[in-house]
Amino acid sequence: MLDVRRLRLLRELARRGTIAAVAEALAFSPSAVSQQLGVLEREAGLPLLERTGRRVRLTPAGEDLVRHAEAVLERLERAEADLAEARGGLAGVLRVGSFPTATRAIVPAALVALARLHPRLEPMVSETDPAAVAHALRAGDLDVALVHEYDFVPTPEEPGLTTEPLYGEAMYLAVPEGTRADAGPDQGAVLRTRADAPWITATPGTLCHAMTVRACQAAGFTPRVRHQVDEFATVLALVAAGQGVAVVPQLGIRGTEPGVSLTRLLMQRRTLIAFRDGAAGHPAVAAFGAALRAAVPPELAGPPELASPRAGG
Repeated sequence: MLDVRRLRLLRELARRGTIAAVAEALAFSPSAVSQQLGVLEREAGLPLLERTGRRVRLTPAGEDLVRHAEAVLERLERAEADLAEARGGLAGVLRVGSFPTATRAIVPAALVALARLHPRLEPMVSETDPAAVAHALRAGDLDVALVHEYDFVPTPEEPGLTTEPLYGEAMYLAVPEGTRADAGPDQGAVLRTRADAPWITATPGTLCHAMTVRACQAAGFTPRVRHQVDEFATVLALVAAGQGVAVVPQLGIRGTEPGVSLTRLLMQRRTLIAFRDGAAGHPAVAAFGAALRAAVPPELAGPPELASPRAGG
């Protein structure tokens, strides 16, 4: 009989490519991962792995077993959901991942509603960059998470995970007051007006950083990055100080932004709810999703419209 825990290790290896990466993600030692995968190969009765230098490649039999593992793990999620439904009354820990702007603007109201309806449920929120969510969900470190994608950085297909749309945000080019970019239907032309300016982006490796770089490259230039900052309030403070220009999402703008002019761009950031395949019917995941949808501000409920440039947010 194949052990489901070892199947989970094989699936993670298929996604991460090295035993060291699997060990780090799942808090095992590399030797323990290797040992468990060796046991799985003996259980299967044929080779599942081929080692090429530091990386490990799955054999055709290993790839086929990973596909079966995905189906098995999804069925287990559905079984857990059915059991939770049968127990009646939500209780226990729900591990939630969220990125900073959603944590500030959406999550608190959702937690208030959730506590009122399900006082025995204990949601535990941890800020998690969307790029790290898929691994955290598959490893069982999170039960549900908020992720985002941009027009230039779509969410990659992640086996074993399901996403549902939550809301969309407008995106703005932020420039120092008095140097406002010209608005127009051509987003590339708007960005090109600041091609020679220093830029402020998020740190490399984040979706926000990739979004700014790719949007500028689509407009015909590569941004000259001066500052790398993840918090949008700090980004806008640097823009106001004349330190550069930046692209910021709607929820990153807190009302009036002194010293900053904003020009609406023809692009969006979209936020989605992510969870493991089969967990959609879990009552805790479903309840949190309902609370999130009820907490979305009305201005984010519909498709955004192109607005003219404005100063001060």
